[in-house]
Amino acid sequence: MTSLLPTPVVTVEELATALAGPDAGRILVLDASMGAAPTAPHIPGALRFDLDGPMSDQTTGLPHTMPSAESFQASLQALGVRTDCHLVVTETDFLFAAARPWWMLRSMGIDEVSILDGGNPAWARAGHRLTTSPTPQPPAGDVVVHPRSGLIVDEQDVLAALASDRQTVVDARSRARFTGEQQEPRPGLRAGHMAGAVNLPYTELQEAGALIPAERMAARVDDVCPRPGVVASCGSGVTACVVALAAVLAGREDVRVYDGSWSEWGRPDGPQVVTGP
Repeated sequence: MTSLLPTPVVTVEELATALAGPDAGRILVLDASMGAAPTAPHIPGALRFDLDGPMSDQTTGLPHTMPSAESFQASLQALGVRTDCHLVVTETDFLFAAARPWWMLRSMGIDEVSILDGGNPAWARAGHRLTTSPTPQPPAGDVVVHPRSGLIVDEQDVLAALASDRQTVVDARSRARFTGEQQEPRPGLRAGHMAGAVNLPYTELQEAGALIPAERMAARVDDVCPRPGVVASCGSGVTACVVALAAVLAGREDVRVYDGSWSEWGRPDGPQVVTGP
């Protein structure tokens, strides 16, 4: 099947053109805005990809972890995702959460997925309409997931990566949280970072409401990650996916996301934590 749109990032102009074209019915826009009300402004026709709800595993005690393949497939089908769909992920704030659905879908063998560069704000700035009217629920879809191993990893995998000379563990949290100068927003977690991890705040990969240019992106990734493999972590596995996106755009092939991230590692009885640079 020919891809309808560029991956993994699509521009507002490319999406608008496709939505006005003959294959518009194959494009499904997913809004991953976190904490947004159902009536929050969104692209017409967009359906909510709820990372605080059914799109995350509610049984682990950790926020935003990957659901089982069966649960994820059922949630996608309930959203109306079909095998012939091209999915476009957007959000109210660019770029915070939209990379997480892209990575989740990728880990489940779904490659026809693009992140809207600039999200809803860029869509509106270009003169396109946002609506507060809820999108009608579409008929159930027929998508089938095919899980890929290795894209989402656990604590033991991260411990192995920290001991490896082939992988770099990259923390997407702010510098103040990484150094331990700022306490974690989630109660009960230790401040600091994994011994051996490096810091690349996800906010440094974007400016003026869009991703930084490709050349700067690659240079930033190469500067922080001299080893070929990248394992991205953050607070709960969401903004780590922004680092994963940057690594993929920079041409890296061995890229993984730590699902539990600091919500797991930073627990009182978790692995070693250090403070400072």
